[in-house]
Amino acid sequence: MFILNQVRRRGLDITRSPFSVQLQRIIDTHGIDSVLDVGANIGQYGSGLRSGGFAGRIVSCEPQSLAHGRLASRVAGDPLWEAVPLAAGAQDSTLLINIARNSYSSSFLSPAALQLEITPAARVVATEEVSVTTVDALIERYHLNPSNLLLKIDAQGYEQSVLDGAQTALGSLAAVQLELSLAVLYEGQQLFDDMLTRLRDLGYSLHALDPGFFHPRTGQLLWCDGVFVRTQ
Repeated sequence: MFILNQVRRRGLDITRSPFSVQLQRIIDTHGIDSVLDVGANIGQYGSGLRSGGFAGRIVSCEPQSLAHGRLASRVAGDPLWEAVPLAAGAQDSTLLINIARNSYSSSFLSPAALQLEITPAARVVATEEVSVTTVDALIERYHLNPSNLLLKIDAQGYEQSVLDGAQTALGSLAAVQLELSLAVLYEGQQLFDDMLTRLRDLGYSLHALDPGFFHPRTGQLLWCDGVFVRTQ
């Protein structure tokens, strides 16, 4: 799974994972026809959705200029997939993002010692000033219907701030997919238990888990992807 995860994160398609099959079934069951992809990097997640059979609308947000350029090239020719050069956070602002050597580990937060131990390529090599908006504003701007929308968040420890900017939408979003860390990989991030409680309190039930990344030496699970479906 460690190797498969690294291959998937680099945008290479080798086979459909059981989790991707499960995700598509959740999408089908709950009538989800659009996805807001926060932290799209170069479009790996959107490509996975398309490979899994999702034919609906995808709005992918990626603030890094180089990554966004590759994302834009990837979506070209797909009229239902848009590339947006923005980050999502708690409010409209301009922030410095830490650019990691491997690009996909880039974050507004600083990588913790554990992250650098297991992923040396997560080391910050540059910073870039980027524009930040909110999930609520993106939903309004792109005319998305929250009741049929999956919000996917891959923000490298910044997930809580993205949720802070979705106060209106969280009452009606069909589903939320986000990374859940079981250990501190970025300074100041919220961990699994806090995120699980927050979403449960908002009326969401955990429907799927993908064990995304474990410590290569100890086997400790460090983060996973969780899919939460609105049940209230």
